[in-house]
Amino acid sequence: MISFKYDFTQDVVELQASDWCGLEQVFVNGKRVSRKLNFGPKSEHQIKLHDGKPCKFQLFIDPNSEQMICRIYKHNRLITSIKQGKQNLLQSRQLLQGLVFFIAVCSLGMLLLV
Repeated sequence: MISFKYDFTQDVVELQASDWCGLEQVFVNGKRVSRKLNFGPKSEHQIKLHDGKPCKFQLFIDPNSEQMICRIYKHNRLITSIKQGKQNLLQSRQLLQGLVFFIAVCSLGMLLLV
C-alpha cells in the first residue's frame, strides 16, 4: 500500500493506492470521498474539499526514476508533488511475490496430500 498525505489549512487529504489489487482511495479528514480500481500507469481523482473548492489528484509512475508521484492541484494550480521512491515499490513487489510463492507451495502441498 502506498500512501500520500497532505495537510491543507482545514483539510487533511490522503490518497492510498494498492499495487496488489489496483484499489485507489482518497480520504478527506478520514472520510473516503473517492474510490476506483486502476491497473494502469496513471490515474486521476477529482474531489471537493470541505470548503467546496475543487481538488485534483494525479497519480503516475515516472518512467525515468521509477518513482510513484502524486500531484495535488487546488483550483487547477499545482499545490505539491509528493514522491515515493523506487525502494518502496520494490519492497511491495517482493512482498507480493513472496505471498504468491507461499500460496503456490501450500496449494501444491494440499494436492499432494489428497
